[in-house]
Amino acid sequence: MIAPATSAATTGKPAPRPLYRDPVYDAPTDPVLCFQAETGRWLMYYTARRGNLPPREAPGVTWVHGTEIGVAQSTDGGATWKYLGTADIDYGRGNKEGFTYWAPEVIWNEGTYHMFLTYVPGVFNDWHHSRQIIHLTSRDGLKWDSQGPVDLHSDRVIDACVIRLPGGGWRMWYKDEHGGPLMLRYADSSDLKTWVTKGRAVTDFNGEGPKVINWRGRYWLIADCWANGMRVWSSDDCTHWTLQQEPLIGSHGDAVVSGDRVWWFYFTNRPNRERTTAIDVIELNVTDGRLLAADPAKPTLMDLKPVRELEQ
Repeated sequence: MIAPATSAATTGKPAPRPLYRDPVYDAPTDPVLCFQAETGRWLMYYTARRGNLPPREAPGVTWVHGTEIGVAQSTDGGATWKYLGTADIDYGRGNKEGFTYWAPEVIWNEGTYHMFLTYVPGVFNDWHHSRQIIHLTSRDGLKWDSQGPVDLHSDRVIDACVIRLPGGGWRMWYKDEHGGPLMLRYADSSDLKTWVTKGRAVTDFNGEGPKVINWRGRYWLIADCWANGMRVWSSDDCTHWTLQQEPLIGSHGDAVVSGDRVWWFYFTNRPNRERTTAIDVIELNVTDGRLLAADPAKPTLMDLKPVRELEQ
């Protein structure tokens, strides 16, 4: 049994469970959040799996392909979310085999939003096709312009996570499906455009959907390791990682730092609902050097704060 974190903040608005359902296809996955200072709201981006299509219309795994990136907003600190539509992305739409968008990563830097998006050139009934990570930019976080593929020396890369390094530059974690039994890799960049691959990120578990944050004086790496759960590593230098024994709950998500608090947004299957999923959230805390979730039996209090000021 996984022990919950021993302490949690007591301020904020209770979040519903589930936190969010996609009103079109009812299967949101891979959430990522970004604060929009222009409007004072938080935006959530996610893979809009087509979970409510009948199997005869979307057999096999075709329902996980042909997906757009859904967008929702919160104006009350992350407690409630309203569907806005899908991100305005043109990349790959002219492909005769169709297109698939997965697992957006969205960051803001010096007046520009950057999205690192997994792109699959088609709608397929198996997993044996190429994937790329595409770099897009936006002024408003809604309409996106392509900056082209990220060159990671592989045609089977997915699930980017990008953070700024304390000494300057950027680091990306991702899954390389040509990477053998250990597919979590990382790469560095000075400008978010050109990336230098560095090799394996961790050697304990295989996985996907990496998420890295810097909080409470340490770096934390969270990855979806399937049957092994959402595994957690910690590091002093963002390079050498130590695995903790306890996993987190849920699947492929985003850990959002706001002030001195962190919330874990993740997707989960809905009981007895076949392909449909929902987004949920729980607060995290550090207990005895371990990153743990609060007690899921208790309400999650949401109080996401603005993380940057509006630029003049």
